[in-house]
Amino acid sequence: MTAAGPRARRSVFVAEIVVLTVAIAVDTVLALRQGRPDNALAAGFVSMVASVGPAVAVLAVLRRRFPRRIGRLGAAVTGLSLVSTASTVVASNLGLQRTAEPMVTEVLAAALLAGAGCRRLPPLQAGTLAAATGLAVVAAPVLRYGIDSPVALVAVPAALMWGVALAMGLVLRDADTRHLREVEQMRTNERLQLARELHDLVTHYVSGIVVRVQAAKSLAGRPDVPAQHPAEVYGEVEQAGTEALVAMRKLVGMLRSNEHALPLPSSSLGDIVRSATSEAEEVDIPEDVNEMPVPPELASTIHRVMLEATTNARRHAPQSSVTVVVRVANDEIVLDICNDMTSTVEKPPGYGLVGMTERVAALGGTLTAGPQPGNQWRVTARLPLDETALPRGV
Repeated sequence: MTAAGPRARRSVFVAEIVVLTVAIAVDTVLALRQGRPDNALAAGFVSMVASVGPAVAVLAVLRRRFPRRIGRLGAAVTGLSLVSTASTVVASNLGLQRTAEPMVTEVLAAALLAGAGCRRLPPLQAGTLAAATGLAVVAAPVLRYGIDSPVALVAVPAALMWGVALAMGLVLRDADTRHLREVEQMRTNERLQLARELHDLVTHYVSGIVVRVQAAKSLAGRPDVPAQHPAEVYGEVEQAGTEALVAMRKLVGMLRSNEHALPLPSSSLGDIVRSATSEAEEVDIPEDVNEMPVPPELASTIHRVMLEATTNARRHAPQSSVTVVVRVANDEIVLDICNDMTSTVEKPPGYGLVGMTERVAALGGTLTAGPQPGNQWRVTARLPLDETALPRGV
């Protein structure tokens, strides 16, 4: 079932590149068929690919790499198209010889960015971008070639393509919204479960304290029972109360905020790593690895390993610097968490390292931890990157 995910994601991207390349080629052929100017320099320019086409094609593709810049990319594509249309109209009114640039690539790029904007941008920005791209795709064939030209009829399929792109963007936006609501509902259910656990926890510890006090009270006046020093009773009550406070603080902290919460299944590797680290850690993630998608089961393991390793580093060596390096080598995701041991605080050992090792081993990976030269402690996790298990994406 998951094998189709990366193929679908990669095939959509490849198909997009192919279609944009074909559109550029069509624009080039149309530009050449309009005829060569007498001027040699102008003829050489016409022989090249239309100037606006490749530029808007690159901008349309960059929306995948920079999803937070879709508004600016859409504005750039719309601006280039409108400037090209305006220059053709001005040249025609002034009687200058300037052939109209073909607009196949511009229409396609504008439609792609309009759909992406309807999915990603806030409502006001999405509506503005949709209106601007719609104006650009309709105005290009009508104003560049004239209302009486048969080419002006291209405005109809261009508007239809623009409308389909908007509809697809709105459908995907609705799907994303419903998915976020489901995730939020899951988090709410988890918090309710934690609240029930908190109730049971408080009941357990408070009951223990009450039982200890009642036992000490009942034995205090009995002559057949050796006298018990009050400090012992106070010590047991204090210990039980301290344990209750620590346990409740952890649960309430989980209920109070989403810090270090497991990211969405569609998150990239960089987002997963950063969700488990704080500003105190130095995180090094290459650009080609930062946006790499990972399957949900691998994402949860990476999040847990990062969170456990960095927490242990702050717990045992609070004054040391923590460095996190993420890379991909030999079809494996490698996580390196390193901190120096110059100011180690003695703490009782826990079971975090054992749990991390078992969790990584369950996915066919390995985890090693121990001292390194230079008085450092390093945790290294290697997780096999099964490309057939990557999630779907658009």
